[in-house]
Amino acid sequence: MHMLVLDADGKITGTPGSVLEKFLFISKASNAKGPQGENNYYRDVLKANSQYLYWGSHEQNEIYDVDATKIGDIGSSGLNRSFDLFKSSVAFKNLLNEDLVATKNNSTISYTLQGGEDGYTLSRDQVLGAYDLVADQETVKVDYLIMGPSFGSFQDSVAKAQKLIDIANTRKDCIAFISPIRGDVVGQVDPNVIVDRSVVFYSLLQSSSYTVFDSNYKYIYDKYNDTYRYIPCNADIAGLCLQTTVNQEPWFSPAGLNRGALKNAIKLAYSPLKDQRDKLYANRINPVVNFPGQGIVLFGDKTALGYQSVFDRINVRRLFLAIERTISDAAKQQLFELNDEITRSSFRNIIEPYLRQVQGRRGIIDFLVVCDSTNNPPEAIDRGEFYAEIYVKPTRSINYITLTFVATRTGTTFAEIVS
Repeated sequence: MHMLVLDADGKITGTPGSVLEKFLFISKASNAKGPQGENNYYRDVLKANSQYLYWGSHEQNEIYDVDATKIGDIGSSGLNRSFDLFKSSVAFKNLLNEDLVATKNNSTISYTLQGGEDGYTLSRDQVLGAYDLVADQETVKVDYLIMGPSFGSFQDSVAKAQKLIDIANTRKDCIAFISPIRGDVVGQVDPNVIVDRSVVFYSLLQSSSYTVFDSNYKYIYDKYNDTYRYIPCNADIAGLCLQTTVNQEPWFSPAGLNRGALKNAIKLAYSPLKDQRDKLYANRINPVVNFPGQGIVLFGDKTALGYQSVFDRINVRRLFLAIERTISDAAKQQLFELNDEITRSSFRNIIEPYLRQVQGRRGIIDFLVVCDSTNNPPEAIDRGEFYAEIYVKPTRSINYITLTFVATRTGTTFAEIVS
């Protein structure tokens, strides 16, 4: 049989009756194969290839098909049979309350998709449970965990944000991006109230260097629904990190006027002033600011770590994520090899050139790789263990700039002043 997906009213393509998809010569037999040996069962073909249809269930009523003499159930196995259900076309018209498309033997049936849902009401447990699909580091590769919009009540939003932080802390190979609660930002007149509420919200979340907090919502045009709306900036911050990786290196900061400009933003819900930005930054929150003439910019590169550390900067955390992933992949190649100096030397010869390359690309200042008999003693070898210690001095991003201007007399020698 064949299946066509048509844009009946033209709301998708602009042309009523346009063909969106077509699936030709697919089968109602569950074990049907195509000419190249591929699965040709219509249910599986739709699942693998259709962007519009999902299989729900077989047609339970009797359908008038091309050969009324052959009768069988849809989904039966067998490649050399016809799986036809029989009923007169008049009775079936009454059943569907719509006309059949006029084709050979009246065999084509037309269905109109209707009664769809624009969204679903999900419980807190359902939303939080969905994130568990990406919780396992070994089976799912993830770089960024994006919170998206806040969820339900204040407590539910805290729980959603904390769930992402917990996953990032457990995996230790990705970063979670969190935005404040919508009601605390959008529609608020006083920026000081917004800042205070944001500080309260983020104070309830765990300290983590695998998490980034931002402060704002941006106003965009939703072309799919022809309306304007506010959306949280957490996806934008993740996008800036990706853009920085593509255009520069992962250990460059995604913030600032050079790399931190947010795109597709008409305006912000608010633009914090300097004293407000200082308060946000002191509480692990990266301000998103609209600078006149310079655009909307991420103006901070702190992680959500609650104490001073080299890992309280986004670029340092992303540096270690990059080198840890590469070195971990190299370490896996040593599994089940002989634990001797040849293997250890081979491992060093893989890691040291890579770190020198990172050093040359401004990621680190210096490094040391220790993988020899000093940290692989005989007792460790007897236990089947392999140890390598990698010491790294990361480069830091500039967070504060101090400029000092001095006016001197005409006859002053600068060498005297500087010394």
